[in-house]
Amino acid sequence: MQTVQKITPCLWFDDQAEEAVEFYTSIFKNSKVLTTSRYGEAGQEVHGRPPGSVMVVAFELAGQAFTALNGGPTFKFNEAVSLQVSCETQAEVDYYWARLSEGGDEGQCGWLKDRYGLSWQIVPSVLPALISDTDPRRSQRATQAMLQMKKLDIAALKRAHAGE
Repeated sequence: MQTVQKITPCLWFDDQAEEAVEFYTSIFKNSKVLTTSRYGEAGQEVHGRPPGSVMVVAFELAGQAFTALNGGPTFKFNEAVSLQVSCETQAEVDYYWARLSEGGDEGQCGWLKDRYGLSWQIVPSVLPALISDTDPRRSQRATQAMLQMKKLDIAALKRAHAGE
């Protein structure tokens, strides 16, 4: 029996839910589409969606459950909510940065928007320790270095932290 996740993020798309889920599941290991629900006659009446068009896609990214909803153009993604990807190596940072920013926009401090407008943070797992160091000079140097970057560079962050 599969355990049900207590909290599942729901991502609202105009009509690209299925396409976005295919994109996301192609990037992350341990990812899959679980179920796809389609609009019936009520979808035409309420959302203007033709019967048979995709309504909801339940999926997993790296084992984390998500839902994607084709709810129409009413709501758009913004930076108030983002998905954070923890990366152990620079190769991981580079991979996720390149894949998720394809057709999107690169932001500052490890943030990007993908082609669907969803915000992501591609974060080296070492970053929290560097910017929260009890030595304020070390943490400040690491923070200053991060603020100058788009895609985060682990080696440069460590050098800044060390005062090199």
